[in-house]
Amino acid sequence: MDLASVNEDLAEIDGQISDIFRTLQNGFQKLDKIKDANRRSRQLEELTDKMRDCKRLIKDFERVVKDETGHVDPNTARMLNDRKQSQIKELNSYVALKKQHASENKRVDLFDAPTEDGFGEENVLLASNMTNQQLMQHGDSLMDETDQALARSKQTVQETINVGTETAAALKAQTEQMSRVVNELDSIHFSLKKASKLVKEIGRQVATDKCIMALLFLIVAGVIAVIIVKIVNPHNKDIPDIPGLAPPVSRRLLSIVEGK
Repeated sequence: MDLASVNEDLAEIDGQISDIFRTLQNGFQKLDKIKDANRRSRQLEELTDKMRDCKRLIKDFERVVKDETGHVDPNTARMLNDRKQSQIKELNSYVALKKQHASENKRVDLFDAPTEDGFGEENVLLASNMTNQQLMQHGDSLMDETDQALARSKQTVQETINVGTETAAALKAQTEQMSRVVNELDSIHFSLKKASKLVKEIGRQVATDKCIMALLFLIVAGVIAVIIVKIVNPHNKDIPDIPGLAPPVSRRLLSIVEGK
């Protein structure tokens, strides 16, 4: 049955999956002919990416099949399910083939490790031509190199942890310092507000004291003026006597007393 007659999206996805399967088949055939370990690894990575794309497309195919389940007859639904299972089975076969080639690459790397310039030694002994003693020595040297690499990695990790600890302690100290600065700024702000309030109160008190002093000055000046006027013109009836201040004695009365 043509998938296009069921759903055009299914037909398009199925075509893309078929293209990827052909690419995987050709890629693994080429991989068997490649002898260089680096090229084999790159080729295997490309094929792995293709398998990821195929897995995503199979999931899309399954989703569309579920959407179409209620709209097609049982035979068509069974056919779509069988097609999906066939795709999964074929993809799993390529996954197994990829794992097989990956394990072979690891065995090649074990006896054909690259040198510092990136190329393997041309005069390296093949595993089939090496004696048990040579194999043991080669394995021991590889293990020693691995142990040294692990030790360097542990040292790097420990240094990183130490740097992270120091950085965390410094950040904590800076945070505490910033907290103290903020508290001091709050205290200064509160003190400034309190001082401003006190200055305003003192200003109001000074203004009140000035008013009182001015009023007292006017009262004293008025009293002095009344006293002076009373002394100069004692017979002025418009000015009442000041309480506690005896009226001045007239000159005529004093002269009569002296005559007697």
